[in-house]
Amino acid sequence: MPKGRNMRPFLFHVPVRDILTIEVMTMESMINKQRTFFNEGHTKPRAFRQERLEALERMITDNQEEIEAALKEDLNKSAFEAYATEIGITLHSLRRAKRKLKRWMKERRVRTPLHHGFTKSRIRPEPLGVVLIVGPYNYPFHLSIEPLIGALAAGNTVVLKPSEFPKAMEKLLKRLIQETFDERHVHIVTGGKETMQRLLEQTYDHIFFTGSPRVGQIVYEAAAKRLTPVTLELGGKSPAIVDSTARLEIAARRIAFGKGLNAGQTCIAPDYVYVESSIREEFIKRLKDTFNAFYGSRSETFGRIINDRHYERITSLIDEKKVVYGNHRNPKARYLSPTIVDGVDFDDAIMQEEIFGPVLPVLSFKSLDEAIGKLQQLPRPLALYHFSESKRHTERVFNSLSFGTGAINDTVMQVANPHLPFGGVGRSGIGVYHGRHSFETFSHMKPYIKKSTRIDPPIVYPPYTGKKERLVRRILK
Repeated sequence: MPKGRNMRPFLFHVPVRDILTIEVMTMESMINKQRTFFNEGHTKPRAFRQERLEALERMITDNQEEIEAALKEDLNKSAFEAYATEIGITLHSLRRAKRKLKRWMKERRVRTPLHHGFTKSRIRPEPLGVVLIVGPYNYPFHLSIEPLIGALAAGNTVVLKPSEFPKAMEKLLKRLIQETFDERHVHIVTGGKETMQRLLEQTYDHIFFTGSPRVGQIVYEAAAKRLTPVTLELGGKSPAIVDSTARLEIAARRIAFGKGLNAGQTCIAPDYVYVESSIREEFIKRLKDTFNAFYGSRSETFGRIINDRHYERITSLIDEKKVVYGNHRNPKARYLSPTIVDGVDFDDAIMQEEIFGPVLPVLSFKSLDEAIGKLQQLPRPLALYHFSESKRHTERVFNSLSFGTGAINDTVMQVANPHLPFGGVGRSGIGVYHGRHSFETFSHMKPYIKKSTRIDPPIVYPPYTGKKERLVRRILK
């Protein structure tokens, strides 16, 4: 080769198909390295898991300001919101996992039927192997690291794919993960749709995906080809039901909080309000007053929509003739103020998909029976909220309707309890996580028995006489 020639331009002459083939081979090689690392037993000892969780904690605490800055750049999150909904909640979960790890890993003894005689039954948690975790854009730090905590605690190796939309966070996570972990243990992959497609062509022992139902379906189909188990944390149109017994001031405050958080880009945000018609006007008035008190003209502190495509999608759903509050826009800054849309019905465009933005439609019902009947006809949401002072009403709602997670007289805050599992049902998701549930999601709870050899009753062995049959029927009656 002539002296001084730069090799780099050669890459531009490689056909795209060949470049994709190289990517697949690289991913396959990386996953094979992780599988070898796992099979050699490096990730199984508790000491290793504990030390890696501690390393993850140091990664977060040592780089907290950079994480906040990335969240500010990508989504305009305030320092308070960044810490409360991303950094702090992640550290709380991580520190709890460290404290509870010994207990979670402990083999559990379960009861054995008397007729098994001289047998002990146990359940031993064991790691699954190589897992793929795909994070979303709305909480790009927390929802990438939270499942990672469970996967590490359970003793797996991890391929982590953060969302490509929050550019600053994607870049930061790549650097931090590479500095903190051996790639044979945790390997981070960045990129867009093509990278995701290449990742889904590989074989894993579990796939954990957080995102939209549309992409979740693609992940599910790819996993099904290899019989790979999945956890899908999706979304849906989560209603907030407000009946005539509700304390309207508190209902307005807590619904406005849940909707305004992260500019409505929260999978469990109240997607719409379903309010009893007799209190509709009063509730809307209180909701307007609350949004004014919370945000007013302080647009600089309100969150931003993640990108232009999603901004255009959200604003296209708004029927401006039905707007009764807000709808202030700055497309260049991707700013949309909290917006209330009244006079909506279930056939409107805004009710055909999850909004995932700061737009709150208001619909009404005449009776609780009408509301329950209508909601039973719709896909089961990720979350449901009911504001009521009537225990009888809340019992009817919670007994009649299926949903992933919920709250009575509150929104969103149920997700902050690490003792509660979090996950969807039906189209809103498959599987749960958080706290011990994360550990178990990324573990195989392996059951086995240990039987004494001192006694070996002949009843279980052939030949099966009439006497043996009668005895077995009596025992198993």
